[in-house]
Amino acid sequence: MPEPTEPLLSSLAAGAGVADRPDALTVAGRSCSREQLLGAAGAVAHRIAGSPSVAVHAEATLETVVAVVGALLAGVPVVPLPPDSGPAERGHILRDSGAALVLGAGQEVPVDLGERADWSGPEADPGSTALILYTSGTTGSPKGVLIPRGAVAAGLDGLARAWQWTAEDTLVHGLPLFHVHGLVLGVLGALRTGCRLVHTGRPTPEAYAAAGGSLYFGVPTVWSRVAGAPDAARELGKARLLVSGSAALPAPVFRDLEALTGQRPVERYGMTETLITLTTRADGERRPGSVGLPLPGTRTRLAAAEGGIGELEVSGPTLFAGYLGRPEATAAAYTSDGWFRTGDIATIEPDGMHRIVGRASTDLIKSGGYRVGAGEVENALLDHPAVREAAVVGVPHDDLGQEIVAYVVADGVGERELIDFVAGHLSGHKRPRRVRFLEELPRNAMGKPQKKLLPPL
Repeated sequence: MPEPTEPLLSSLAAGAGVADRPDALTVAGRSCSREQLLGAAGAVAHRIAGSPSVAVHAEATLETVVAVVGALLAGVPVVPLPPDSGPAERGHILRDSGAALVLGAGQEVPVDLGERADWSGPEADPGSTALILYTSGTTGSPKGVLIPRGAVAAGLDGLARAWQWTAEDTLVHGLPLFHVHGLVLGVLGALRTGCRLVHTGRPTPEAYAAAGGSLYFGVPTVWSRVAGAPDAARELGKARLLVSGSAALPAPVFRDLEALTGQRPVERYGMTETLITLTTRADGERRPGSVGLPLPGTRTRLAAAEGGIGELEVSGPTLFAGYLGRPEATAAAYTSDGWFRTGDIATIEPDGMHRIVGRASTDLIKSGGYRVGAGEVENALLDHPAVREAAVVGVPHDDLGQEIVAYVVADGVGERELIDFVAGHLSGHKRPRRVRFLEELPRNAMGKPQKKLLPPL
C-alpha cells in the first residue's frame, strides 16, 4: 500500500513563504506568487464557505486557479465548466451537480486576484469530494464523477515518485482546465509538489519552446504538432521529461520526438473515474505504445482474457466515489468483488508493462485528447428539426487521434449548418468534423443502428 498522504493543500501553504517567487504561477502570460494565490483564494473561501458545491468557469486564467483553490480550501466540491460549453451542456451540468454558485471573471461570483484574506478553516476529510468532473459515456448526458480529496493526493504523490517530480521542476502545459489532465495533474500537481507552473494559454509548439520548462504535459495532438515544428521541438530537448496522455501516442510521433529532442516521451494511462493508474517511469524503459506499470497501491487485472488480451480492471486509492445521483450506473461500473471496469482492452507483458489496444465499446471517441461520447453528439444532432436519424463514430486521424464523423438522415440542411449546430449546443471540441448524408442508417432486427455497417467515407 502507498505511504500515508499529506492533506491535499498542505504544500501550497508551506510554499507561500520565503522560497516563493513572483512568477510561481503563470497562466496565459499573467503571473502571481503562491502567497498571492493563497491570499486571493482565501477571500474566495470566505465567500463560498458552506455551499454544497460551486461551479467554476474553467477558462485558462489565473482567476480559474484562484477559484478552484479557494473552493478546495473551504472544503466545497468544485464543478469545472468547459468555457466553450453550449447552453444545453452548461445547463445540464449546473442542474445535475446542484452547484449553488458560478465562480470566475465576469461570473455570478467574481474572482479578484488582488483580494487578500487569511483562511484558517480545517482541512476537509480525505474522503470528502474535491471535484465533480463531468464525463461523456456512450449514451445520454454526461455523468458527474465524484473525486475524493484523498484520491487526488494519492494520485499526485504516486506520479511525483514515478516521474521524480519535485519543487525544482518547472511544469509547462497548455491544456484545458476542466478535466483531469489539465486541472488535476497540470495545476493541482504543480501546487502539491511546489514546482513552478507555466500554462501557455494555447499549447502551440512555439509557446512550449519559449517556456523553458523541465517537465512538459501534452496530449497526442499537441505532441504531433510539436514534432511537426522541428525548431520548437529541439528546444524541448533541454527538458527533463515529456509526458503524453489522454489518448494513445502514435508510434511515429513517439519516434519523431525522440529524434528531435533526444529523449523518449513518458506515456501514462488513466480515466476521469480512476485518475492516473499506470505510467512509465522517469528512470525506466519507455516503449512506444506502452503505458507502463501501476502506481503504488494500484492493482490491475484482465477480465475474460483471451490470448493475453482482455478488458482492463483496476483497484486502488485513486478511484472515484461514484457517479453523482446514479447508483445504478455506479454499481454497473464495478465488478462484484469491487474492481472498476475501465472498458479498455489491454495486454500485460511478462515484465508487467501495460499496453492499451482498444475500447470495449465503439461509442467512446478520443479526439485531440478529449473523451467524447457518441450518444451525446447524436442527441444534439437529433435536436435539429431537419435531422431524422444520426449515428456518430470516431475515424482514425493523424493529428487528432480520432475525428468525429456523423452519418445523418436529414432534409434541407447542409454539413456546415449541422457542425455549427452541434458546436452551439455542446462544447466546441464535440462537434463533428465531417457529416455524411444517407438515405437510411443500417439497423438490425431490433431497430438499433449498426455502426460497423456504415459505408466508408
